[in-house]
Amino acid sequence: MRIRVWLGLALLAAVPAWSQVDTNNADTTNDTRMLTPPPVSGQNYPTAPAEGQRSNYLRYGLSFSSAYNDNATGGATPVSEVSYSVFPTIALDETRSALHSNISYSPGFTFYQQSGSLNAADQNLSIDITDRLSPHITFSARDSFMKSSSIFNQPEFAYQPVSGGTQGPTLSVIAPVGNMLTNSAYVGVSYQFAMNGMVGASGTFTNLHYADSGEVTGLSDANSQGGSLFYSLRLSRMHYVGVSYQYQRMLSSTAEGASETQTHTVFVFYTLYPASGISISFFGGPQYSDTLQPPLFGLLQLPSARAWTPAAGGSLSWQQRLTGLAVSYQHVISGGGGLSSAVHLDSASASIRQQITRSFSGSVSAAYAQNDLLGSALSGGNANGHTLSGTVSLSKQFGEHLSFQLGYTRLHQDYSSVAILASNTDTNREVVSVSYQFSRPLGR
Repeated sequence: MRIRVWLGLALLAAVPAWSQVDTNNADTTNDTRMLTPPPVSGQNYPTAPAEGQRSNYLRYGLSFSSAYNDNATGGATPVSEVSYSVFPTIALDETRSALHSNISYSPGFTFYQQSGSLNAADQNLSIDITDRLSPHITFSARDSFMKSSSIFNQPEFAYQPVSGGTQGPTLSVIAPVGNMLTNSAYVGVSYQFAMNGMVGASGTFTNLHYADSGEVTGLSDANSQGGSLFYSLRLSRMHYVGVSYQYQRMLSSTAEGASETQTHTVFVFYTLYPASGISISFFGGPQYSDTLQPPLFGLLQLPSARAWTPAAGGSLSWQQRLTGLAVSYQHVISGGGGLSSAVHLDSASASIRQQITRSFSGSVSAAYAQNDLLGSALSGGNANGHTLSGTVSLSKQFGEHLSFQLGYTRLHQDYSSVAILASNTDTNREVVSVSYQFSRPLGR
């Protein structure tokens, strides 16, 4: 697991400003403590109903799932396959007076009924820590690591999170199968220097690596690093406005060389909190990009492409007792997620989870992404394309420990110049899962 800490200096710089705040009159109640708006928080929206969320628990158990995939390997001829996965899981969710930590780990093994060469060991690890270093300073860090032969091989059905921000991993291009490693890390600090004023800084790191490029012909390794600064002003209890600066450096490694894109973005944002558990956000501003392509045919160095383009987006989060809903849209320059360069990305995603009865729940999620390569006009190629996916799942709880899940995923990808995706554009996957879970309260 790899975490790059960008904010040590930022934190040290913020501490001297502490003397500017009148600590004798500091009020740390919820009425005076500012929220960090979604466009700059770096967090994904929670979609679980509020009634189902608990903290200070140790959870562990075992999940067994079987899936049918009508396009398991890609290639010119679709190959239907049945896979079986076993996932032991352990998760620790702990809340103290100033510290909240959520750590989960789920190793596993997936094997296929006919294509034994696709059998693979899986690793899923996530860490989420929030620490109030003082009544005015909050530190947060998150890391997510996955090693698998397929993006579908995870303990949960949903693989596309919904975010209200602009920086983060892009999984809008999905290889049918191929041993890969993905890692995304975030670290941030916010400082509430006045009753209605907050500043913050953050850093991000993402990495995508395919163990065998021959399995994913046309796709490439990618990584990115970024940092941001923001200022947020609370106009009232419901209304927040602010401005943010973001920098990103995105690399895509192809057989011809590396494509590099650097971006500088300044945007203003507005967030409305009309009621508890509900937020509505908008952001927009100019984005400057500088893209350098590898030499054409290894000989001719193409000129870099520089451009000013608009960045904009919006999101909605609705988390109530029995319902969790999140919707997001973005128009930004982002990492290609396996394509040969960074992209102009238009993406939309939505997820809803409903607690139908005390023991029966369901969820629906959908995502769309249009990727237009920044370097395609320079290189003469055209790897532009789009991805559309949707997932429906149902879950039934039997007693305290046993649960049963059904899920269906439909995936459509249109990338004519990406060999592994060009022939078979559609994937249908049905999965059934049985889980046996234990939970133990902490400190009781």
